[in-house]
Amino acid sequence: MTPAILRQLWSVVETTQAHTLLKLDDASLVQWLIKQTTTKTFLDGSQTDILSDYIESRLTLIRDLAQER
Repeated sequence: MTPAILRQLWSVVETTQAHTLLKLDDASLVQWLIKQTTTKTFLDGSQTDILSDYIESRLTLIRDLAQER
């Protein structure tokens, strides 16, 4: 996964309203974040799988950041 993809993902997390990040269940949140990230950056299948695994491993952090806002 490239630094550009990571920056795009975290930009999406930071600019999304906290309510949106907190209301979705884990699977839905992963899919939603992937969709939002890929609207600006093309990802092939393997990159999408890597991004999905990365997001799943950071769900607690993403929700904690949303709750702090």
